[in-house]
Amino acid sequence: MYVLNTWYVTAWSHEVTTTPVKRMVCEIPLVLYRNVSGQVRILEDRCPHRGYPLSAGVTHDDTIECGYHGFTFDGAGTCTRVPAQSTIPERAVVRSFPVVEKDGWIWVWTGDKSLADESQIPDTHYMNDPAWAANTHSYLFECRADLIHDNLLDLTHESFIHTSTVGDDYIYKHGITVEVEGTVVSADRLMPNVAPPPLYAKTMGLDGLFDRFHCTEFHVPNYHILHSGITGAGRPREEGYLIKVLNGITPITANTSWYYYCFARNFAIDDVQATADLQEGLATVLDEDADALRLQEIGLSTRPSNVHDVLIAQDAGVAKARRIMKQLLDAEAQFRDAAVTATSH
Repeated sequence: MYVLNTWYVTAWSHEVTTTPVKRMVCEIPLVLYRNVSGQVRILEDRCPHRGYPLSAGVTHDDTIECGYHGFTFDGAGTCTRVPAQSTIPERAVVRSFPVVEKDGWIWVWTGDKSLADESQIPDTHYMNDPAWAANTHSYLFECRADLIHDNLLDLTHESFIHTSTVGDDYIYKHGITVEVEGTVVSADRLMPNVAPPPLYAKTMGLDGLFDRFHCTEFHVPNYHILHSGITGAGRPREEGYLIKVLNGITPITANTSWYYYCFARNFAIDDVQATADLQEGLATVLDEDADALRLQEIGLSTRPSNVHDVLIAQDAGVAKARRIMKQLLDAEAQFRDAAVTATSH
């Protein structure tokens, strides 16, 4: 159900302190905390003694103490203290996870530790680059992560759901160009000679007709960056009002997901009112998406297993991404089967 050999956003940097924080990623309970040096540690949120959540405990320097019987573990998950006796049982170990803190996001690797490669974490510098102004949100979606991926790859829904902010009928009237490079799927749409949508017109101070564009770049299985903007008719994109929307999509369970979101812009960087207007408008966009996908999850919950989506030309990016996701899941299943076979022999 989940691709585990990858990095998932699990928190914002400001959310993690020396006080334990509880999270769940791909149905794996996690506890996050900072040690005395400020480094983030991530362990499985379950004490091996009696299964008590470590997130209900306390930290000391580089260790976390279970709040039930005081078993204490270091950042690697090794038990360092059992208050009731001097010897430490061999099985008193907690699973630890590779972690990377970058540009305000904390990433966790949920799969085989030996495969964790920090270079696979995408470029997210827009969140703290002084040349860009950022609006950020976190949102708990009541749907499977796959629905969010589909939503971001097919932006024609903006014409119907986001009419007061970023939507317009002309969006679905223009087709997309889809490219695939490795596990990255890009769905690009150019909308020439159109009016900017309400939220953009307000914050950019624009009136008239322009070329609008957006390109969703999906790094399967967990991250999207939307390259969007408005420029003069026939002019290069890089000359215009540019937007980079970063979307970290993290499965929690089979029908819930965390959505970590950053809207970065290269215009009105120091304009407090533009930031406030975008904060309000983008919150509306996320509310609308969350409600739509919640309803879609409900609809799918009663759909017979032999009934499938009816895809159209605008879903070309969705179809290609789904194939790559299946390939990644199949590869992990084969890896696990091989490991089980090797262990049994």
